[in-house]
Amino acid sequence: MGSRMEFSPLRNSESEPRVEVLPRDEARGHLLTIADILAKALDTTVRIPGTSWYIGLDPLLGLIPGIGDVIANLIGTVILGIATRLQLPRIVLARMSLNLLINGTVGAVPFVGDIFSIWFRSHARNAALLREAAMKPDRETHADWFYVGGIIGGTVVVLLLLIAVMVWLVFKLWTMVVGG
Repeated sequence: MGSRMEFSPLRNSESEPRVEVLPRDEARGHLLTIADILAKALDTTVRIPGTSWYIGLDPLLGLIPGIGDVIANLIGTVILGIATRLQLPRIVLARMSLNLLINGTVGAVPFVGDIFSIWFRSHARNAALLREAAMKPDRETHADWFYVGGIIGGTVVVLLLLIAVMVWLVFKLWTMVVGG
């Protein structure tokens, strides 16, 4: 029978970075750090007192009627843009786009959407997907740029449609209240 080798990684947490950065792209580590910082700012900046829950700018921006969730998700598309820059596989980009779409759609519902954003943490999910996929050496190539552009463009179009619907609803409610 063959022998099986097992490797146990030894880490010195003080001198070694959290994730080993691939040498072929020195900017990779910086881009991953930017994605982590954005995700933390949008999803887990401040701990809610008396709970184990954290809140970020996403649910706070969501309190702005009509456009708050869209602004938060547009900021979150920076993480998707970083994934594009790092040429991640299409399936990862699709999952990241879907996370933004879910967050933007449910987030459009006043208050319920903000609570959902606290729970769902789409930006933290996307940063984790980004980090995991970026560290794999077998990523896809430039052939997927057209597809990626379509995914990002589709995400932005859906978010802009959400803005239009919310503005229309606010306008209709305003005319009903004020009259005329």
